[in-house]
Amino acid sequence: MNIDFYNNKKILVAGGTGTIGIPLVRKLIELESDITVVSLDTTEYARKLFGDKINFIQKDLTIYENCLSVTKDQNYVFNLVGIKGNTGLGETKVASYLVPMLRFQTNLMEASFRNDIKRYLFVSSINGYPQSNIPKQEDTFWDGLPKQNDRIPGIAKRVGETQGEAYLLEHNWQTVRIVRPANVYGPYDDFNPKTGQVIPALISRFLNGENNKENNKENNKENNKENSIMISGDGSAIRDFVYSEDVAYWILEAIEKAPCCVPINIGSGKGITIKELVNIISDCVNYNGNIEWDTTKYSGDPVRVLNIERAERLLDYKQITDIRTGIEKTIEWYIYNNKIKH
Repeated sequence: MNIDFYNNKKILVAGGTGTIGIPLVRKLIELESDITVVSLDTTEYARKLFGDKINFIQKDLTIYENCLSVTKDQNYVFNLVGIKGNTGLGETKVASYLVPMLRFQTNLMEASFRNDIKRYLFVSSINGYPQSNIPKQEDTFWDGLPKQNDRIPGIAKRVGETQGEAYLLEHNWQTVRIVRPANVYGPYDDFNPKTGQVIPALISRFLNGENNKENNKENNKENNKENSIMISGDGSAIRDFVYSEDVAYWILEAIEKAPCCVPINIGSGKGITIKELVNIISDCVNYNGNIEWDTTKYSGDPVRVLNIERAERLLDYKQITDIRTGIEKTIEWYIYNNKIKH
């Protein structure tokens, strides 16, 4: 990583208080960038995260005038804003996702173009890909619509990528870089079982009700005997997971080194079944209760794995944090921050 690329540069991080944004901002602090974070979170929360090492602005970026003001005089802009959710939300809350996301990403990129930003990083998503049972290569992104549960969120991300290409074609604005992360997890994620994605939701569920237990494995095993957790699907769905701190690191590499408007997958490059994932999480928390599978519930796409050959070629990419280590770190963070004794 070229430190001079970031040192003393004015950098705007939209969504800098999110799961990817927090580790990214902390890395930029280490690189001594002049950082502005904008989000809908409170100033108090931002100060708890970053102290006085950043400029923080609380603004609604679905409003174009706000985007113009926060991008003025910046060198680089990172668009990290996302509305995360589980498979069910991808079917039931799509308007709540689509409308603000389109307004935000369109306005922020347009304002960045008008203010002549030199580098712009757009975070797309694995959910924009059509279904396939082999690792998804970047050039297959437009080979069909995403599967039903991700169709509308996936189309929103496709619009954002297309917008960057449109500026390149009409105005030769050689600024936009695009990454497509796999399923991101880590500290500061949404651990609400009703809205969170699979890893944080399962961590929360496995630890629920254990607040008063001492850090003793034998006691945990004894107390867990009567527990039972019901999980949707049959556990056969295969997913690609990537740790949030890894994504933050490779985003910094991508905005510096990736070609303009050439999407790059960021993932592990290999799949893990939900059943294997459940076993890892249950083992990490010393869970000894029953695990049941509700096969009447939809599991999502059968296979969702990214091909990472382009990232390896262009960014010298490699997975930094393996799935078990990432889950252990995420559990440790969750326990500490929720005052759970385990």
